Amino acid sequence: MSAPDQTPAGLSGSAASRPLIEWLGLAATPTLALMAVAAGLGQGGPTRAICSADASPWGGMALMYLLMAIFHSAPWLKRIAIR
Repeated sequence: MSAPDQTPAGLSGSAASRPLIEWLGLAATPTLALMAVAAGLGQGGPTRAICSADASPWGGMALMYLLMAIFHSAPWLKRIAIR
């Protein structure tokens, strides 16, 4: 015997999950941007600037998170364009 449908009345499974999918799409950009800032601020310290040829805080993981935030900004740009 199959399990009863757990979706709200009148909604198919894909229609019921649509708000969750949209929310996750919107949550990605600010989350990744915060991770980029945290990674940029948390790298090294005073010795990194003295001892390293790459003294920029926007290298490594911070740059990757920043690029990911940019690539995942499409839902925000669509939302802005609609208004």
